[in-house]
Amino acid sequence: MMKRLFFFLCALLSVFRVPAQVTSDVAIADGLRSSGMIYVVVGVMVIIFIGLLFYLYSMDKRISKIEKIKSSKN
Repeated sequence: MMKRLFFFLCALLSVFRVPAQVTSDVAIADGLRSSGMIYVVVGVMVIIFIGLLFYLYSMDKRISKIEKIKSSKN
């Protein structure tokens, strides 16, 4: 019952707008966009995301290998 109430409250609160998100003028983004550095930021973010995906994929392969060895021993 408490889980349902918690999820209901989270869903209800997620509908409301936060005043900090309403402002449309972001000085940092405008500065980066005007100087062309926004592409560097996006590039770094893409590299980090690809690195995380590669790490998760390699961990999945290692865990699958370990599970296979454990199941063959039993």
